[in-house]
Amino acid sequence: MPPFDQNTRNKIIVIGLVALFSVLALWVRLIPMAGLTASGEVNLLGNDAWYNFRQVELLVANGLAYAWFDPMTLYPTGDIIYWGPLFTTIAAVFAIISGASTTPEMAVAASMVPAFMGAAMVPVVFLIGRRLADWKTGLFAAAFMAFVAGSYYYRSLFGFLDHHIAETLFSTIFALAYIVALSMGREQSVDLKIVETLKRPAVLGAVAGVAYLLGLFVMPTMILFALIVALYTLFQYLLDTWQGRESTDLLVINTVLFAVATVGLLIFGFKVDGFGLSRYSLGHVVAYLAIIAGTWALHLLAQATKERPKYFYPLVLAAIGMVVAVVLKVAVPALFDILVGNFFAFFGQSAEANTVEEAMGWSFQQAWSAFGYGLVLMAGGFAVLGYEAIAKRRPEHLFVLVWSALLLVSTWQHLRYEYYLAANVALLAGLCAGTVFDWGWKGLANSGKKAQPQQEETNTGKGKKKTTTKKPEKKAPGPDPVRILGMVVVGILAVAFIVTSFQTDIALSESVGRYGGMNHPDEQQWQEALFWMEGHTPETGVDYYQIYEKEGFQYPPESYGVMSWWDYGHFITTIAHRIPNNNPFQHGVVGPNGSAAFFVTGDEDEAVRIMEADGTRYIMTDYQMDTGKFHAMATWDDPVNKSVPFIPAFLVQDPRNPGTLQTTALYTQAYFESMTSRLHNFDGSMTEPSQAIYIEYAEAGASGYTLPAITNAQMMDAAAAEEKAKTFNANAKPGTKAAVYGTEGRLDLPPQEVPALRHFRLVFESSRSMYTGNGPDIKQVKVFEYVKGARIKGEGTIEVDLVTNTGRTFTYRQESENGEFVVPYSTSGTPYDVKATGPYRIVGTGTTVDVPENAVMQGLVVGA
Repeated sequence: MPPFDQNTRNKIIVIGLVALFSVLALWVRLIPMAGLTASGEVNLLGNDAWYNFRQVELLVANGLAYAWFDPMTLYPTGDIIYWGPLFTTIAAVFAIISGASTTPEMAVAASMVPAFMGAAMVPVVFLIGRRLADWKTGLFAAAFMAFVAGSYYYRSLFGFLDHHIAETLFSTIFALAYIVALSMGREQSVDLKIVETLKRPAVLGAVAGVAYLLGLFVMPTMILFALIVALYTLFQYLLDTWQGRESTDLLVINTVLFAVATVGLLIFGFKVDGFGLSRYSLGHVVAYLAIIAGTWALHLLAQATKERPKYFYPLVLAAIGMVVAVVLKVAVPALFDILVGNFFAFFGQSAEANTVEEAMGWSFQQAWSAFGYGLVLMAGGFAVLGYEAIAKRRPEHLFVLVWSALLLVSTWQHLRYEYYLAANVALLAGLCAGTVFDWGWKGLANSGKKAQPQQEETNTGKGKKKTTTKKPEKKAPGPDPVRILGMVVVGILAVAFIVTSFQTDIALSESVGRYGGMNHPDEQQWQEALFWMEGHTPETGVDYYQIYEKEGFQYPPESYGVMSWWDYGHFITTIAHRIPNNNPFQHGVVGPNGSAAFFVTGDEDEAVRIMEADGTRYIMTDYQMDTGKFHAMATWDDPVNKSVPFIPAFLVQDPRNPGTLQTTALYTQAYFESMTSRLHNFDGSMTEPSQAIYIEYAEAGASGYTLPAITNAQMMDAAAAEEKAKTFNANAKPGTKAAVYGTEGRLDLPPQEVPALRHFRLVFESSRSMYTGNGPDIKQVKVFEYVKGARIKGEGTIEVDLVTNTGRTFTYRQESENGEFVVPYSTSGTPYDVKATGPYRIVGTGTTVDVPENAVMQGLVVGA
C-alpha cells in the first residue's frame, strides 16, 4: 500500500477531530440520562416533551401512522396538530429499532434522539465553515457547536423530547445545501438559452428544495428560511446589479428550490384551511410561488435596466414595491392583511405572549448568559461576512450574513429563536477565529525569510525584450506584532468561549439529572396527583392509543374534561390519560369559556357556566397558579388591566436600605374571591377575615412615581382595619388614600369574608405543603370535582368536618341562600379519600344532616 501523502494525512486528522467533537457533544448531552431514569421511568424535560412522547406512543402503536387530530387534548373539541411528523417519526423508529417494548423503554430510546441530533449539528456546521473559508474555520465552528450553551444546549439534552433541536438541525442542513448551491452555481456561466448550463444550478436547487422540505416536515416555521432566502435574493440582485454581474444562476436555483418545495407540500397535503403560515396551509404555496415570481421580476428588471446608471435599478425597484403594496391594500386587502399580520405576529409582541417565556424578548443579560464570549467572536464574524460578500463578491457569505442577522433580530424579539441562533453564533465565531488565525499564521510564515532574486523584463524596442536579474531585497522584517496580538486575543476568546460553555453545559447536565422533569420536588407533587387521577377517576371512553379522524368524531357520553392552567395540559394527557380543557399550545385559554376566565372569575355561577360549556368534571390547581402564574392567567383574561385588579403593585421603603424604595405586591379581595384562591387556598369553604394589612399611600402621580407609594402600613384585625381605612378616606388629603389588603405571605387571610363554593369539592391533594414552619397547611397540588351539590333546606351556617387523603383536617362552612344550602361534600358513599368525619350540622340549631353520594352527584334534596 502506498504511503499517505500529506493532504490525505491532514484530511484524516480533520475528520478525526470533527468526529471527536461530535462524540464529546453526544457524551455531555447524555450525562442527565442516569438521573432522569433512576426511578425506572423517564422524567421528560419540559411540557411539550410529554406530548411528543404521546405522539411516539401513537406512532409505534399504529405502524408509524401520524395523528393530525387528537381527542385526548382540548376537550370538548379535540385539537389539530400543527407541526410535522418528521421528528417524532424519527424518535418512534429509534424506539422500534432499539427493541423497546414497554413505555419506559420507549421513552429512553426516544429521549436519546435530541442528543444524537445535537451531535449531528457538529459536522453540519463544520461543512458550512469549510465552505465559507477553509478547514480551520470549519474546525473552530465545529468545536464551538459541540459545546455552545443556552437554550440550544438544554433543548438538545437527553430527555428533552421536543422538535426544537430537529428544527435547528434540518434548517441548518438546508442552509448548507443552499450555500453549496450558491457557491457552486457561480463556478460556471449560466445562460437561460443554453440548457447544458442550467443543469448544475437546477440540480443544486433541487437538492436544496429537498433539504427545505425536510425542515418543513419538522415544523411549518421553516417558512422563516424562505423569508431569509427572499431577503438574501433581493440583496444579492442589488449587489450584483451594482457590480455589473448577472444572477442567472440564482434565478435557476430559487425557481427549482421553491418548485420542489411547492410540489412536495402539495403531495404532503394541506392540514388546515386558510393562508396562515404557522400551519400547513395554502399560504405556504402562495409564499413559495411569490418568491419564484419575485426572483424572476428582479431578474427581468435587472436585464431591462442593465444599460442604465447603477442607481436606476434600486430606485425603480423601490417604486414598484410601493405601487404593489398600495395595489394589494386596495384591491386585495385580505392578502395584504395576511402578509402584514404575519409580519407583526412574527416580529411583534403582545401582553399575552409576554406571559409565555419563549415568546418574551431577549435581554443582553440572557444573551451573555447563553453565549458569553461567543458574542464577541460573532461580531467579528459579521465583519468578515460583510467584507467577503462585498469586496470579494462571495454570494454564500451574503446569504450567511442575512441568515444570521435575521435570526438575531428574531431572537431579540422572541426568546424561542435562541436555539436557532446557536448555529450562527458557532459559525460566525468560527469564521472570525479561522480568519484571524489564517491571517496571523501567514504573516508568521513569511516573516524572517530572505526575498528571492527577481527577474524583470524590459522592452528594448523593435519587439525585443531584455531580461535582467534584480538583487534580492533585504531579509523580510520579523513577525508583525499586530498579527500576533490578533491571534492571541482571538485565541483567548475562543478558549474562553469553549471553556465557559463547557462548564455551563456540565453544570446544567448534572442539575437536570438531579432535578429535571419529575425529579424536581414540585413536579413530583404533580406526578402524585396525575398517577392518582389515572387510577381513581372514571375512564373517558376515548382510546388513548387509537388514531381518530376529526371529521365525524364525537366524544362518548362518559367523556369529560379536566380544567387546569395550560402549562399542565400535556401532563394530564400523557401521564393521567385524561383530557385537558386546554394545553401548552395555548389553546382553550382565552374567550368566555377559556381557562383564564374560569380561574380569575369571582362569580361561582359564571364558573359553573364555564364548567358546563366545557364539559369539565375535574379541576387541578397548584401553588404556582395560586401565586406566580396568577399574573399570567389574569393577563390572558384581560390583556389591558392584567393582574392589577387582583395584585396591585406599590412602592415601599426598603428596610435594608433606608431612603430607597422597592416594589411590593398586595392582594385585593378580588384575588381571594377568584376561583383559584377559593379552591386552592380555602378548599371551597367560606372563610372569615381575621388579620389584614392596613395601608396609607400616595397615589401614582401624586407620589412623584408611576406607582402608588405606601406611607404607612401595619398588620391588624381585619374589621378594625376596614374602620380605620373608612375614617382616613373620609378626611384624606388630595392624592392620598387608605385601603385594606391581604399579603402574599398569608394567602389564607383575606381582608373580607370569602363565600363558600357550592359545586366544587376537594377529592385529592399532594403530600407536600407550599408553606413551611408556622404557615398554613396548603398542599402544592390539589384536585377538585365539579358536582351538582346536594340541597338542604335551612337558614344560617352549615358545616362539616373532613379529613383529606394526606390526613389534613379542615371544616367546610357555608351560609344559606334563600333558605337553602347547596353542599358539595357527601358524608357517605364517596369514592375518594377526602371524607367527612360526621354529618353536616347547622350551627346554633343542633340539626344534623347526612348527605349520600348520589344526592351530591344528582343535586337531590336531603334532610327535608
